[in-house]
Amino acid sequence: MKDASLAADVSPHTHQGRDDRYNLIYPLKAHPEIGDGRSVEVAEGVHWLRMPMGKELGYINVWALADGDGWTVVDTGMRTEQTVEAWRMAFAETMQGRPVHRILVTHLHPDHSGMAGWIASRTGARLWMTRLEYLMLRVLANDTAREAPAEGIDFYRGAGWDEAALDRYRARFGEFGKLLYPIPNSFQRITDTQRIRIGKHVWQVVVGAGHSPEHACLHCPDLNLLISGDQVLPQISSNVSVHPLEPEADPLSDWLNSLAHIRTHIPDDVLVLPAHGDPFIGLHKRVEQLASRHEESLVLLAQALQKPHRAVDVFTTLFRRPITPELQGMATGESLAHLNCLRSRGIVRRDFDGENVAWWSREGVVTDA
Repeated sequence: MKDASLAADVSPHTHQGRDDRYNLIYPLKAHPEIGDGRSVEVAEGVHWLRMPMGKELGYINVWALADGDGWTVVDTGMRTEQTVEAWRMAFAETMQGRPVHRILVTHLHPDHSGMAGWIASRTGARLWMTRLEYLMLRVLANDTAREAPAEGIDFYRGAGWDEAALDRYRARFGEFGKLLYPIPNSFQRITDTQRIRIGKHVWQVVVGAGHSPEHACLHCPDLNLLISGDQVLPQISSNVSVHPLEPEADPLSDWLNSLAHIRTHIPDDVLVLPAHGDPFIGLHKRVEQLASRHEESLVLLAQALQKPHRAVDVFTTLFRRPITPELQGMATGESLAHLNCLRSRGIVRRDFDGENVAWWSREGVVTDA
């Protein structure tokens, strides 16, 4: 599971000032170093830390919120030795040895949930998540060390994968759980519109979907802040994919609807605290940019489907970078998200050939598949 869409451009980080490319404002003069345990206080009692991730994204932002005599932690980082050491330093430096009262995880992906079990076992803090994210996290963690299911192999074969790609899927299946410490066996459910008092301030839960099943953002009107997780990012687009577990899903429509909901219910002038990139101002503009980019991709894809294509055949239409074997799973998931969205709008249809491979085409196009 990845945070960043393959379809998005990645621009240089902007630590202060205006990003003319996206018309966003980055008001903070300082940013935390990755993994050294020290933070930048972005508002009263709201501390910004960065946990190491490596690879393309480099780090994830996590947040320590002053909560009475202790802290609420929002998101945790991925299970690695480097992240364990980063949290040890954060407990000593930023948090000054004060207790963690709760661990609030925006969604199930390992860079957000991976250290939750470690923090919970070390501090006794309760895990807070939306129900669907928690249950899906447990399902995916239980795949560890299992063989790839026949349904998954059929799913990717139907998308046009060859045997070499299917063998790579078989070899990698079940790796999700290796990025997590054992998940707490109980949790506190959070729900859309729920108000949670954390220290001096009340935060409202804003649930979205598409990037993950029931992603929780946190809005604090008092401080004019939005912890957006991966639902709204400043310089990359969230990964929105279809997976073998729910092959008929339409997550792109879910995500676009969630963006519209955020734009309607959250003020434009909030300081957005994203999981990746720097805090920024310009929420509504960024939501419009993200939505319009995907709508443009849908138009291009519909045009390409004047003749039948498999999911693997539309990579060059949707993505600006070469799709290596390592990226094929992610590219397939995103392609199917766009195809399923067009099908739900009645623009394209899916036909299966004699080998049960899916061929996608515009409605009204004659196909022999």
